[in-house]
Amino acid sequence: MRLCAALCVFLSQFTAFAIELNSALRRLAEEAAVFSRLAPQAVSEETLLQRVRNKPSRFQPRQGPAPDSGFRSRRIVSEYGYTTFEDSPGVLHELRRVIEVDGHPVRTKLDARTSLSLGMASRDDRVKRRMLREFEQYGLGSAVVDLGQLILLFEQHRQSDYQFHYLATGSLGGVPVTIFTFNQVGGAGAVTVFQGRTLRRNLLEGEIWSREPDGLPLRIVLRTSYDSDRGSASSEAITNYAMSSHGVLLPVTIVHREYVNDELQVENIYIYKPFRRFAADSSIRFEGEKPAGKAP
Repeated sequence: MRLCAALCVFLSQFTAFAIELNSALRRLAEEAAVFSRLAPQAVSEETLLQRVRNKPSRFQPRQGPAPDSGFRSRRIVSEYGYTTFEDSPGVLHELRRVIEVDGHPVRTKLDARTSLSLGMASRDDRVKRRMLREFEQYGLGSAVVDLGQLILLFEQHRQSDYQFHYLATGSLGGVPVTIFTFNQVGGAGAVTVFQGRTLRRNLLEGEIWSREPDGLPLRIVLRTSYDSDRGSASSEAITNYAMSSHGVLLPVTIVHREYVNDELQVENIYIYKPFRRFAADSSIRFEGEKPAGKAP
């Protein structure tokens, strides 16, 4: 009798978790579809706080552990948005226009805002790639991109590429959440890792944190690990989302870390101000701004 009762409780809980998972995945697909449609109309100011471990000194003490080589740091403020390229239509990419680096101005906020918006609206991929290269040049060489749109990994037609499992309940900023794990079993959305001339594609795995009881995805965690010439390497990206005033789920913060032999090598923290909407026309203007008129 007790065994039968315990089995009934287990089956009841299993059914409840399955229903909750299916509900969360439906909400995830809905929000991904809205993101795909509306995110290209949104822009924000992004602050990147970057730390990269220095290369170890050639000098090694005869006794005791080697001294900590420390970190280099950088702070980059940019205008930030999303765009597509003509050679890969339908695939969203992040686009930035740098405003300042370590407190030193590169261009005014107005210039950055205007040129970013023109770049987002442009059909010339060369303009967009120049913006990508500029951001890379100002960084410390280890910044990762395209983490803001992790939610697009779980569009309806791509969810069959993953296995999902219930993990636990928890809290995020005082909000109760249900945490599910995912493991990629198919599809093309793998992580590409370059080791010298060798290219490795690692399948994706991680977590989805869904708000209770409506299943709104608040956090997506992406993890990968591989063997490098320096030892066992791993990385983790955490993208935290919040519903914007425009009805689209957009990133609030992103934290990315890379490790070698469990020692932190790279840390990228991205922080976003509230997103704005812009109108891409002959005179770029933003929501809440009046069109420019003739001078009196």
